[in-house]
Amino acid sequence: MSKASPSPHYMPAEWSPQEAVWLSWPCNPDSAPRTHEVLQDKFGEIAADISRFEKVRINAPAIAHHSIRLHIADHEGDLSMVELFDHPTNDVWCRDHGPIFVKDRATGALTVTDWGFNAWGGKFPPFDLDNQVPARVAEAFKLPRVASDMILEGGSIEVNGAGVLITTEAVLLNKNRNPDWSKKQIEDEIKKNLGVSSIFWLGSGIEGDDTDGHIDDITRFIREDAVLTVVEKRDSDPNYKILEENRERLQDLRTEDGSRVEVLTIEMPEPLRPKKGWRLDRLPASYANFLIINGAVLVPIFGQKRNDNKALGIIRDCFPGREVIGILASDLVFEGGAIHCISQQQPTAKA
Repeated sequence: MSKASPSPHYMPAEWSPQEAVWLSWPCNPDSAPRTHEVLQDKFGEIAADISRFEKVRINAPAIAHHSIRLHIADHEGDLSMVELFDHPTNDVWCRDHGPIFVKDRATGALTVTDWGFNAWGGKFPPFDLDNQVPARVAEAFKLPRVASDMILEGGSIEVNGAGVLITTEAVLLNKNRNPDWSKKQIEDEIKKNLGVSSIFWLGSGIEGDDTDGHIDDITRFIREDAVLTVVEKRDSDPNYKILEENRERLQDLRTEDGSRVEVLTIEMPEPLRPKKGWRLDRLPASYANFLIINGAVLVPIFGQKRNDNKALGIIRDCFPGREVIGILASDLVFEGGAIHCISQQQPTAKA
């Protein structure tokens, strides 16, 4: 774990009070030709669930705005909590291409950090519109923007809001992101812009993950001093060794003051496999890809009643006082991600 002095800004933990959640609506059929219609309905369901608790802000071309409202209304969403922005995108993964907000430690004022985005190492071009989203959001709200030349996706980082960030070597040290950057340069840039003082490195992510191993599919902070990490119970499964190695590393994770971080576990679902002819042999399904919002946690489930219920129970225990809502996420995972991947929280602008 590498340490540095704090910056004037910091990235709040996801459970901190939020002003809104951002989504990038599935408006480009070329990005998901087999599931385009299904995804719009699923986004309507998720946006409706979020609207019960806080504002939903949506990136989408203006021509799609009326249809988007209809999809959300179909799921009895609160349209008074829905704000639409004429921000066209190439794809739906707002966690990775959207703004990452930081707060001023003294005043609580927000700043947009704008990192480079190259569609997970150039795997899924084009991504020019996605890369413009943080600047468009900053302009829409007249927020200051800090731009970095470094490639960084929001799904590759996890913070406790109190100085500690977790990430994976398989992503941030991958030469398809920042080939000319050293590990120290990457750490220094993250610390400077996100206001963390220490970075803890895990190894790899789960099978089938197009991102090369995002942290939000494997290990999540649930408190400043506790993480929930995914494990695989079948030792014959390809994920078993990867996840056991990560769990072993987590025994060395500490808070900023040096206290041990509690490590809780949640089991992987049964493997999800697509029909023949799909680009993936296995889908990256994980219960860790949940989204924490004001008063609730939205959790991906996969039509596996016993496993789903067990996972929902564990997450309820992790977040007492929040409503835990299971959302069938198989259609999302078919395209490579789940609930956390499609969303990006905007913290409240208060000290």
